[in-house]
Parts: sequence; structure tokens; C-alpha cells
Amino acid sequence: MVTRLEATPFTTIPEELHYQGEPTEWTKAVRPGKRIHSFLEGPTLDRNGNLYVTDTPHGRIFRVNAAGEWETAFEYDGQPNGLAIHRDGRLFVADYQRGIVEIDSPSGRVSSVCDGYQGKPFAGCSDLVFKSNGELYFTDAGHSSLQDPSGCVYRLPVGGDVDLMVSGVPYPNGLVFNPDESELFVAATRANAVWKFAPETAGPMMMGLYLQLSGGLGPDGLAVDIGGRLAVAHARNGIVWIIDEYGEPAYRITTAGKSVTNVAYGGIDNKTLFITEADNGSILQVELDTPGQPLFSHQ
Repeated sequence: MVTRLEATPFTTIPEELHYQGEPTEWTKAVRPGKRIHSFLEGPTLDRNGNLYVTDTPHGRIFRVNAAGEWETAFEYDGQPNGLAIHRDGRLFVADYQRGIVEIDSPSGRVSSVCDGYQGKPFAGCSDLVFKSNGELYFTDAGHSSLQDPSGCVYRLPVGGDVDLMVSGVPYPNGLVFNPDESELFVAATRANAVWKFAPETAGPMMMGLYLQLSGGLGPDGLAVDIGGRLAVAHARNGIVWIIDEYGEPAYRITTAGKSVTNVAYGGIDNKTLFITEADNGSILQVELDTPGQPLFSHQ
């Protein structure tokens, strides 16, 4: 039986941080004819319990403390989407415009990590995740879809060059490892599905269908708990699903809006699931019964 829960408000972007300028190129392409004050994505938490979120169209990264108070941590010329924090405190960003960049804290210096593969620029990076050995995996979605399944998943080894892991994905988006890191889940947004593969398999990668959704746009951000249950932000459906290890829904979490973009575990006991809702510029929360898998930065 699926347990139904409702996410509650944690905090909303304050009015003084609303973007006031002209629509950016991202806004014109993704929200044509509209003026938006923010579009929140990429939640991740540091060791002090601060929650970082991106504002993709406006090149901003916000830091939200445990009391729900906001500040602009970084602002630069780019389109930041997914975030991941290194053990040494550096912030890595999947930037749709610039590829993978890192931000040095506290200086705020932005530098390129990688911006393409085999001499070609990335189409548009979406999200990223660290493996416990420090390898970085990330998705390059561009404008891929069912009609043009050209999205890719890449790996950046420690001190090495970018490897192409999987191609032919219709808009690869969020990604997360299962607890023992034997499998990598990838949100195939435009297929309205979650796919998975075993990164360490010898020979050609064999991508499989793990979860098929319906309605909305498709899965966006992903997170996993220590029991292997998968949290799936179902974009334009206003729902976060908690999927058990058998691929069946355990929880159906409803939100106040339709544009849930991403999820991250945090809180004192790591049982709080934080949810970014882009249309309202809000962060929601829900208490669950199992802690999230510790992040690379916390291990």
C-alpha cells in the first residue's frame, strides 16, 4: 500500500532576492513570454547543515541556513543546475551553459573543470554526483528527447580525462548511486522514466528500465536513502515518489506546486527530504522514516 504524505513549507525565496532584470536567454527558451524571479534547482547540504540551491536562469547560487534564512552565496555568468560538494569544500556545478565548473569557497572563484568531450562542447549539463572514491558522474542533456535521444552520461575520474559511459538517453537529468554503488540510477526525463546501469561492468554498458512513470513531464532530481529507496522528483506533476528496492512506490508525497525539480536529504538525523519547487521559489520538507544515504562531502 502506498502511504500518502504532504510536504510542508520550509522557506521561500525572499522578495529582496527576486530577479528584477530583463528575461535571460534561458528564460526566453524555457519560459517564453514570461518574467520569472527564480527557478530553483540542485539542492545539496554542507557539513554545517546549510542548504545550497541554484537559480538556473540568473546564474545564482543561494545558501539557506537551518533557520530558513537566505543569502546569495555566489553569482556568476552561467546557468547553474545541479550541485555537488567535494570533501574539501569546493562546490562543483553542472552548468547548462559552461559544462562542469567548480567554485572555490570562500573566494567565489569559478573555474572550468571540463566543458566538452573529444573536442566537442557539451550540449547542456544538467546534474552530477560524486562516487565515494571521488569520481564525478554527470549528465549532458542538451535538447535531447524521444525524437532525438542524444543525451549522455559521463564520468570524470580523479586526475583523469572524461569518459563517455552511456549515450542515447532522452534527456538524462538527475542521477544517484544505490548505497553500495553497484548501480547508477539516471532520470530519463523525456522518456518519463528512471533508467539504471552498472558502471563497473566489463564491456558495453547495458542500460535498463527501472521505473516507468506517467503524467507530468518526467523525473527530474533523484536521491536515495540508506535502505536503497529512491526519491524521485516528478516534474510538472507536483509529486515526489519514494520507490522501494523492488521498484514499487512506498510513498506519494504531494507538494503545493507542480514544478518540483529536485530533492536532497538533510536535517539533524538526515531523515528530512528537502524539495525544490521552482514555480513558487520555495523549498518544502517532509520527514521520512529512513535516513538518506550520506553525501560524498559528509563521508
